[in-house]
Amino acid sequence: MTSLAFALFDTAIGFCAVVWSARGIAGVQLPEADAAATRKRVRKRFPAAVESQAPASVQHAIKEMTALLDGEARDLNDITVDIDHLSEFNRKVYAIARAIPPGSTLTYGEVAERLGDKLLARAVGQALGENPVPLIVPCHRVLAANGKSGGFSATGGVITKLRLLTIEGAQPGGPTLFDRLPLAAARRRPL
Repeated sequence: MTSLAFALFDTAIGFCAVVWSARGIAGVQLPEADAAATRKRVRKRFPAAVESQAPASVQHAIKEMTALLDGEARDLNDITVDIDHLSEFNRKVYAIARAIPPGSTLTYGEVAERLGDKLLARAVGQALGENPVPLIVPCHRVLAANGKSGGFSATGGVITKLRLLTIEGAQPGGPTLFDRLPLAAARRRPL
């Protein structure tokens, strides 16, 4: 990867961060407890990244991710990602995940079938767990068999995954506890 920069941005679920290189978005950090914790996690994941003012292309990505987290249907497919350094298998999994529209889901097995072998479901889950650009590669839209949530490696785990799916109107297994909360009430604010 080339030199990296990052910026924090406020969303309906808290302060997120985006990391970029000259080739595109290299990382997205979902919220930690507050802005300082999010910044600390970015610095741990991307130690070479320098906090900077986002250029226009990154500002566009921030605007689109913020809109998605505000409940607007956005597919984020026009955002360029810098993932060429990842394995070919992971890039194929991410391409399939990026094709899942907001409000829709696939199972790990369905992604594996699209790769040509339904026995790859576990490997699909592992690849999604390594996803450096959640939201842009919407790994939260991939579920376990029978509509169960499956895992999620971001802070908050499965609760964060269900929260993202609820924002998008995709509710595996029916309504969640977030259905009764207005989006503003569910918003995490920094201390």
